[in-house]
Amino acid sequence: MQAAGGAPLSGEPARPDRARRIALLVAVAAVVYALDQVAKFLVVEFLEHEGPVTVVPGALVLTVIRNAGAAFSIGTGMTIVFTVIALAVVVAIVRTARKLRSLPWAITLGLLLGGAVGNLTDRIFRWPAPFQGHVVDFIQVFPVTRFPVFNVADSGIVCGGVLAVFLAWRGYQIDGTRQMDGSVEDHTQDKAQDHTQDSAQEHAHDHAEGESGKQAGERAGERADG
Repeated sequence: MQAAGGAPLSGEPARPDRARRIALLVAVAAVVYALDQVAKFLVVEFLEHEGPVTVVPGALVLTVIRNAGAAFSIGTGMTIVFTVIALAVVVAIVRTARKLRSLPWAITLGLLLGGAVGNLTDRIFRWPAPFQGHVVDFIQVFPVTRFPVFNVADSGIVCGGVLAVFLAWRGYQIDGTRQMDGSVEDHTQDKAQDHTQDSAQEHAHDHAEGESGKQAGERAGERADG
């Protein structure tokens, strides 16, 4: 349905836009999750009982460890706590998606969701017990620096976190608006309002011309009668 002048009714354009953003979020999350689970399956199957495998000398080594803590082996004695936190993060992202109108935020939340669900799957289903499982980590970069071993899910979480900080810093909101110096920009709404205003002005102009023509015709008729 459309309002006068061809402008879409308020709220209607947001529905398909929101659906596309959520579809993108789900797609990004699914890709991160699939890559994470496939990589973990392969390294557990072929590398867990082998020595470290050097992919790029001095830069990238594959070595399988079981992590009872958070990302990058933080808090190894708090497995159940991190499981609860991961569940809370997943629920929060799903709830936030109801307001989603932003393309960059769809990608950001997709990265976070895919990474969170990837590690949560390990915590729920892997050894030693349900909801206390150890996460499979296997990527080690620059071994000489002793940088913690991580996995694909950790990478998704970190990338999503960096993007979230950047978007917040630049003022991009989840609902598609942008906060700038205390003001909010909504280009979608602005375009709809401009279109409505232009249509109204054109209608008023056409009406004024019609009235002028009618009055001129009446005057010409009066002169003819006289």
